[in-house]
Amino acid sequence: MRIAALDIGGTSIKSGIWDGKAAAELREWETRAAEGGERLMERAKEILRSCRPFDAIGISTAGQVDIRTGVICYANENIPRYTGVPVRDRMERAFGVPVAVENDGKAAALGELYCGAGRGLTDFLMLTYGTGIGGAIVSGGQVLRGADHAAGSFGCILTHPELVRGDDCYAGCYEMHASTGALVRRVIRIDPALDDGRRIFAALSRKDVRAEVDAWLDEIAWGLLSLIHSINPSDLVLGGGILEQAYVLDGIRSRVERLVIENMRGVRLHRAALGNRAGLTGAAVLAQKLL
Repeated sequence: MRIAALDIGGTSIKSGIWDGKAAAELREWETRAAEGGERLMERAKEILRSCRPFDAIGISTAGQVDIRTGVICYANENIPRYTGVPVRDRMERAFGVPVAVENDGKAAALGELYCGAGRGLTDFLMLTYGTGIGGAIVSGGQVLRGADHAAGSFGCILTHPELVRGDDCYAGCYEMHASTGALVRRVIRIDPALDDGRRIFAALSRKDVRAEVDAWLDEIAWGLLSLIHSINPSDLVLGGGILEQAYVLDGIRSRVERLVIENMRGVRLHRAALGNRAGLTGAAVLAQKLL
């Protein structure tokens, strides 16, 4: 069995082959998201052609997904003109194999549930920090989808209402202030050369850089506190490449432990075990079920 898996994010597309046990042949490609949803579909096909042969396709993608149809219900301007794109139909027509399509946050949660930090847990929240913030709610061993397939859209939590202008609330949303993209935007204001997470943490000894990182960690913690206080989960699984930095997880944990109300201080924070393979793994497991 060979399942081709893609994880489509705002910055990169990860590809791999799943054999039923693990993902291999891992590669990474630039998304070129600014080119829009239609060009993204052509790019995804090009990548999948390079993965042949395969028996099924699993796709984890940014945007809210109707898992019944494989259509993108909603995507913000991180990928312009992606809303309404019938991803599953396009790929089934192109390759003639079963295709599973899932939102990236939910796919990452499924990957961790089956093969990672969520094994043995039946109830947890998953958040992934990247260009934006993805998320999922796992309850009773199942991912909650919501009436409009959008449950777990934690990046849309309003953390800065003072920044909302008119009918567009995005400037005040959690992901605008707590995503990895938000960290980069903060730091390049003081040093344009520090334009990605690796460079930022390589410069962490600089007081001005550390101050920006610490302010960003405050933003992460504030959003998590809202989730903890409203949902009262036993466990949080936090993913995204930036979580590989020990300073990040330690900083989040210390802030949450200090600020959460006393009777909820038992909440456990875990680093996602699969790293940037979580979305690939979850999508591949869903595709495997189609065979």
